[in-house]
Amino acid sequence: MLDEVFAACRDDTSGAPADYIPELAAVAPDSFGLCLATADGLVYEVGDTEIGFTIQSISKPFTYALALADRGLDGVAEHIDVEPSGEPFNEISLQPQTQRPSNPMINSGAITAASLIAGRDTSEKFERVRRCYSRFAGRELRMDESVYDSEARTGYRNRAIGYMLRSVDIIDVDPDDAVDRYFRQCSIEVTCHDLAMMAATLADNGVNPRTRERALSTSLTERVLSVMTTCGMYNAAGDWVTTVGLPAKSGVGGGIIAVLPGQLGIAVYSPRLDPQGNSVRGVSACRELSRRLELHFCHVTRSARTAIRAEYTVAQLPSRLRRSPEDSAVLAEHGERARVYELHGDLLFAGAERAVRAIEGNGTELDALVIDLRRVGEVSTVARDMLEGLQAELVREGTRVALVDPDARLGHEVSSLDPHDPRGRVFIDRDTATEWCEDIVLDRHRPADTSTRTSITLDEHPLLASLGTEERDLLCADFQQRTLARGEVIADRGDPRSGLYLILDGRVRMTFPGTDGRVHRLVTLSAGMSFGEIPMLIGKPFMNAIIADTRVRVAVMSPERFDSLAESHPRLKLALLERLAAAAYAQMDATVRTISGNAGNY
Repeated sequence: MLDEVFAACRDDTSGAPADYIPELAAVAPDSFGLCLATADGLVYEVGDTEIGFTIQSISKPFTYALALADRGLDGVAEHIDVEPSGEPFNEISLQPQTQRPSNPMINSGAITAASLIAGRDTSEKFERVRRCYSRFAGRELRMDESVYDSEARTGYRNRAIGYMLRSVDIIDVDPDDAVDRYFRQCSIEVTCHDLAMMAATLADNGVNPRTRERALSTSLTERVLSVMTTCGMYNAAGDWVTTVGLPAKSGVGGGIIAVLPGQLGIAVYSPRLDPQGNSVRGVSACRELSRRLELHFCHVTRSARTAIRAEYTVAQLPSRLRRSPEDSAVLAEHGERARVYELHGDLLFAGAERAVRAIEGNGTELDALVIDLRRVGEVSTVARDMLEGLQAELVREGTRVALVDPDARLGHEVSSLDPHDPRGRVFIDRDTATEWCEDIVLDRHRPADTSTRTSITLDEHPLLASLGTEERDLLCADFQQRTLARGEVIADRGDPRSGLYLILDGRVRMTFPGTDGRVHRLVTLSAGMSFGEIPMLIGKPFMNAIIADTRVRVAVMSPERFDSLAESHPRLKLALLERLAAAAYAQMDATVRTISGNAGNY
């Protein structure tokens, strides 16, 4: 796409390089470079992107940024306004009411900003300016001495502006010193690639996306971008905002930078200028990129319309805890009374407001509700307040609320066990939060006469209970009972078959390592269920780790005894295999349904 935009703009040779500074008039007029840098530091580029040229007026937002960092918003506002001037960038004038420069993007405002830079002496002040620009660019920048000499020899108009500023006490330092620093900052050499990185740093809230060094605070970055939006393109600012719609700054050296906050920075270099002092090709290229990539900041993206990525009930997407048939029936009937809402993207006011409104519409009718924040990026203060207010309201109405928030986006690092605490429970994954919801639904809707036994005897295990008395007694004799401590690894991935395990009391979980570096639960099994049957049946190693979730009592048939059954009691072995196959199928079916539900909602 950059190649296409480059080709579409390359043949426009209207305009001419600036000639009021002799060194600028000497550049190759048809040089043309185009760069786009993403907010995470990837640069796309075409054309003359490594040709050095002087930054000129593109320096103004960066010196303004340093002045803000040195003096604060109020301190700078006493000297510089932030209103569009409606006059040429080098006009010798001040605001009639305030006697201040209209904004920091015209020469009078830029010279004033240069006068506000802190430092022990002239040399240190300029060095701080140079280092500031270098942090934005991600490399050490240097001043072009020949351009500086040319500017200093011919800069009478800027000196006149400096003396005017001193005469009304807008600057309180030697005007020659302030103007000289302005000449020096304009003479810093950059490439189109450098400017793209400087723009991307502004897009990334003041953090250089390559070096990760902070060049400017978030709040001051917002101020700089605001002034660039209204004043960065001089008298063409109105046309620029309507057709391109990005904060921007141009320079008479032929450069333009444009910023889409949070996403990308654009830089163009082409020395031929229009009557407003902006690069002809640069303006055309930015217009075309904005149109093709839908970059205009007033363009409403789909992600801005809603922060809810998915929503579902625990009946639609159950946890990976295998429930008894009785509990499964209760969850099938009442599972719609617990719901999970997955949010995504950056939560600012608009997205959070719509999410809160959607959740609130159903929330008070639920027994339990989970807000999943794993895919959420930045959470603004107002969004955090709105979500916390929603939690408090739901708890007052009797709905239990939990968060899936492993990175503490809402600042809740401690999980509350108090059902009346509006902060609620905090889980690191959706599956355990869903299990929590299921437990609440079961507590509220399980029939009073329903058995909730968590411990059985060996002859009560479903694998044996339906056998005749003689067959059951024979098989029971082949099992040895063992007790396992909580957290004990019963079998690890790759372990050889070690027996057929029947769970009589407690819970075990099967786990697998995820691509995110965490260990995830595949399924949790409880009393009346079995494991180890697949390795026993096919002779292969365990595919998943099996760990005791609680203190567990199991009955184990050894591999040797399992194999010998075919000779000693063939009919009994066949009956056992039929029951194992049915149990394995049921377990596989439950796991597949859970995974299918995940696939449909992730």
